[in-house]
Amino acid sequence: MGRPGVRSPAPGPRRRAVALAGALILAVACEGGPVPVEPGFPEVPSPEPRIGSGAVAPIPANVLGAMVTGRTRFADSAAVRYGLAGSPLDSLTPAQPYAGDSAAIPVLGLLPDTTYAFEIVAYGRGGTATSASLTLRTGPLPPDLPQYTATGPDPSPGYVVFSAGKYGIVIDNTGRVVWYRRFDYGPGLSFEAQPNGHYVARPGTAEPTDPHPWVQIDPLGNVMRVLDCARGLEPRLHDLLAELDGSYWIMCDDIRSMDLSGLGGVADAQVAATAVQHVGADGVLLFSWTPFDHFDITDIPPAARSGTSVNWTHGNALDLDVDGNVVVSFRNLNEITKIDVQTGEVIWRLGGARNQFTFAESDPAFARQHGLRLPQPNQLMLLDNLGDSLDSRVESYTYDAEQRTVSLLGSHGATPPVTAQLGGSVQPLPSGRTLVSFGTAGRVEEYDTSGNVVWRIEGGAGYIFRAQRIRSLYRPGVGTSR
Repeated sequence: MGRPGVRSPAPGPRRRAVALAGALILAVACEGGPVPVEPGFPEVPSPEPRIGSGAVAPIPANVLGAMVTGRTRFADSAAVRYGLAGSPLDSLTPAQPYAGDSAAIPVLGLLPDTTYAFEIVAYGRGGTATSASLTLRTGPLPPDLPQYTATGPDPSPGYVVFSAGKYGIVIDNTGRVVWYRRFDYGPGLSFEAQPNGHYVARPGTAEPTDPHPWVQIDPLGNVMRVLDCARGLEPRLHDLLAELDGSYWIMCDDIRSMDLSGLGGVADAQVAATAVQHVGADGVLLFSWTPFDHFDITDIPPAARSGTSVNWTHGNALDLDVDGNVVVSFRNLNEITKIDVQTGEVIWRLGGARNQFTFAESDPAFARQHGLRLPQPNQLMLLDNLGDSLDSRVESYTYDAEQRTVSLLGSHGATPPVTAQLGGSVQPLPSGRTLVSFGTAGRVEEYDTSGNVVWRIEGGAGYIFRAQRIRSLYRPGVGTSR
């Protein structure tokens, strides 16, 4: 600053450039960003990352996981290197970006009753730093956690997700449980990973008449949000699709009183249909569709509509086609239905009493199907639970919506054959492979393109409504087919 009463001369262009460059360097460096360098000036190196105090603690919902935390400086992401205590630390978690000076990195898939050593690895523009070693002994597995053995000559990489007893669990290719989340009254039949990197479940309660919404679970086992039906309808337990934008597609029970006395039924029948809703991330209803506006009760045979309670459509799976419209499996109609999500109109009906397609094969179409998925445009895959042979089989179809023709691409069943009276699922995998659960038949198998078994859960797996492969415990569902 100049002398009092004396005005300092205006800085010249060179001095203004130096001052501006200094201000930019200071501002950006304080924010941890890259330091701009004016031509002709030396580059200012970024400081090396530094790691202060660290800690490790078990994850409350899952003794096979740990949370490692630490104070860092000059770092923008961190991972954890870990291994058995006293042995080389030969495993590394995915690097996790973060803001501020505190890193919290989960470590998943650990062994029970085992002592581990952990090191934080911090990454920054100035290099890499490693923390001092931390140790933790994992706890014992819950005594009621189901146990499995799995074998196969050539399984796909990754893990398999399903519901078992009171748990949503993930097993590796040997059958070892590597992740679990307990629910007091069970997760419901369908515990599955979603494209948004989380799991979903529809847990039970002490009272069967209580509302039973879905919940979204993160990889640490935390409930992130509730996924419910709009307009007071009850969510169905069979399938749900959580999209990346936070919205979700959900099936709901729409139960209405109908006079079926003239159709072989009773005057005040309680008829249950499966409505389909698309709900936004903010809970706003974006789309709603119900069979009461588009189907006829005579789509099911007289015997099925004769009682006081009529399970009319029984939707059990849904998926989005490449054009954004929704395709739904209605088990009690033996039908796959495509619905226009802009108008609500039915685009086509495949199978069942109202079938609009000509099948190239002479065999009857699927019956009581489960696990509908759309692996490619103009293709669908499902578990044909009770086809003509009564041996449940995974079937792939290709169809021409314009010509209304459909042809069977491939079909194969369990080895030895089984019949799934209820439940089951299919999941198309890379390289033409398929993971199949045979529901109440208690079989889960993976097949190659020729139908050979390349992996299976040995023995009786129990009733697994839906099985699903994932590639990562840290971001389940991301980058994999539903």
